[in-house]
Amino acid sequence: MKNKSPLISVYITNYNYEKFIEQAIESVLQQSFCDFELLIIDDGSTDNSKLIIDRYKLKENVTIIYQENKGLNITNNVAMRASKGKYIMRLDADDFLEIDALKMMSEALEKSPDLGLVFPDYYYVDNYGNRTGEERRHNFNKEVSLFDQPAHGACTMIRLEFLKKLGGYNESFTCQDGYELWIKFISHYKVSNINIPLFSYRRHGDNLTGDETRILSTRQKIKDTFVEDNNKTLDTLAIIPLRNTYINGENLLMVKINGKSIIESKIEECLRSKRIKHIVVTSSEKEVLDICRDKYITYDKISFIKRSKLFEKQNETLKNTITNAIQSVEKEKQWVEAIVTTSIEYPFLQSETIDEAINSLILFKADSVISVRPDNSMYYRHTGAGMTPILDQDKFTKLERDALYKGAGGVMVTTRNQFDKNQRSISGKVAHVVVDNKTAFGIFNSFDYNLFKLYLSKNI
Repeated sequence: MKNKSPLISVYITNYNYEKFIEQAIESVLQQSFCDFELLIIDDGSTDNSKLIIDRYKLKENVTIIYQENKGLNITNNVAMRASKGKYIMRLDADDFLEIDALKMMSEALEKSPDLGLVFPDYYYVDNYGNRTGEERRHNFNKEVSLFDQPAHGACTMIRLEFLKKLGGYNESFTCQDGYELWIKFISHYKVSNINIPLFSYRRHGDNLTGDETRILSTRQKIKDTFVEDNNKTLDTLAIIPLRNTYINGENLLMVKINGKSIIESKIEECLRSKRIKHIVVTSSEKEVLDICRDKYITYDKISFIKRSKLFEKQNETLKNTITNAIQSVEKEKQWVEAIVTTSIEYPFLQSETIDEAINSLILFKADSVISVRPDNSMYYRHTGAGMTPILDQDKFTKLERDALYKGAGGVMVTTRNQFDKNQRSISGKVAHVVVDNKTAFGIFNSFDYNLFKLYLSKNI
């Protein structure tokens, strides 16, 4: 190992995982494939991790780095600069590898010189290492044409030359390193997977993945940064369809949030968007349009368009509303390359989510984008003989193709070409953005409305 560079550099990042670090290290050292180096990077642990790590300091193919706490992406770049291998892979200190993991992933990369990264399926294990589930991804060689579902950040094997060409990791992000890398790689290189579980992902109370707000916010920033850096833009029209909606005797449009009506909040979030070029507020109700016009008449970015009552029927699609809005703004020489529609029933939608949806349309080369919420509920159907679960949700193995999502947040984006082709607000290759529980909250009945009012009373 001292006389030649290894094929693979594996690095383990550790911060206060004395309970798990030994199993992680041993899972690397016991691999069936031996042409690797192991870097153990302790990121300023304050527990007894050092006592365990020091046991390996005399191992020929092991390098130990102790550093003050720097965070994940800085540590990733430390590993990238220290690595001597052709391929590099991170293993988190609380996870562990299957015995053939390095062999199978490196073989896939060796066979395809244009392949930038490869990742496997994996097991879920509990705090004690007991298997609790199995994650099976789509087959990227046969099934995947839309790359909006990233690889797991850890245990993804990467061609180091390509990683360096892409500039390594952006150190301004403190989590979601795998997502940032994914966005970079799919834009420049081929990616693939191995549909065999090759590592175990430990679920416990200290997992970063439990911090959903931080994760989703960071993903928004990653997408935004990439679009900004690459100067990728679309002339985007936002359409806000309005109709008087009365719940418990109150008009939902006029309900106040922090002193502003829901109409105002919706318009101002669209105004705050960095990606929206023009906004159309449309309604059949003259008084609704007059209220909006009086408030925002000085904004050149906004048009107010009266639409037919026929377009507002409960089961009517948005096709005619969208067509009417496009025709109106293009008469004023406003070109439209993408269309966003946003629903008034979702009062907590913010501009960052709107921008994320537009950015996703650009980054993933999608035809449409919807905002969704993962739905992990059990669903049943009646067979005539009783209730049975659908999609085998009660099974140990979790198939990505069986995951359920609920439309939530009220954002839909489509390209102009796709709308012209299909005359639908969502069609073609549909990407998604995941929203948090607050953004996903919608007001559709008295119970929702009362819950909304209760929330406002407790949070103002």
